[in-house]
Parts: sequence; structure tokens; C-alpha cells
Amino acid sequence: QVHLVESGGGLVQAGDSLRLSCAASGRTFSSYAMGWFRQAPGKEREFVAAISWGGGSTYYADSVKGRFTISRDNAKNTVYLRMNRLKPEDTAVYYCAADRRVLATASIRADDYDYWGQGTQVTVSS
Repeated sequence: QVHLVESGGGLVQAGDSLRLSCAASGRTFSSYAMGWFRQAPGKEREFVAAISWGGGSTYYADSVKGRFTISRDNAKNTVYLRMNRLKPEDTAVYYCAADRRVLATASIRADDYDYWGQGTQVTVSS
């Protein structure tokens, strides 16, 4: 079992930056691919970014490519999402997720993730 806790969300203005953190419990964190997803009011949950278990591979949604960076620190059991040049359309609840398939390639599909955090709200004003 893996318990995930997101933090770092908040209210910012367009153009600002935020860094989200996701702290994971469990000794096998370093074996899991991790992902960030988001859900805006009235919309489906959508993929944002993913990172392989070792951090060597990353994937991004087209809407955030070049602005967001996913990274991880396996020594701290933490995955991060650095968000630059935020836009009002980035407003959503952001969730981190863990794929328990050991050493699996990072996935962009929500169905491949087994553990989810409670989410952190990001609101970007224009």
C-alpha cells in the first residue's frame, strides 16, 4: 500500500509559478512510475505529466509541455511538478498517482495508476 499526499497548491496570477510536491509512504516508492493528473470543474480528469521509476523518462501533455517539469527524489520519496507561466486554464485540482507495476514505463493513462492522493487545488487568476 502507498499513501500519497500532495501539497503546494494555491491561488496565483497568470504568469506565476508554483511547485507541487507529492510525498509517498512505503519502501517501494523508487520502483514505481509516478504521474500527475488534474481535474477542472465539470471536466474529466486529464493527464498532465509522468515520470519513470528512475526518473530517466518523462512525458507531458501537449498543453503543459515547455511550461511544466516533473521530477522525483527517490531518497525523499517525493515527486514534484514545477509549473511555470501558469494560465487560467491550468486551474484544477491536481492529483499525483503511483503505478504499482514494479519498474513499469511511465503511463499517460489514469487506469494504469493504482494509488492516488487527495489532490491539491491550483487556481490561476487572469
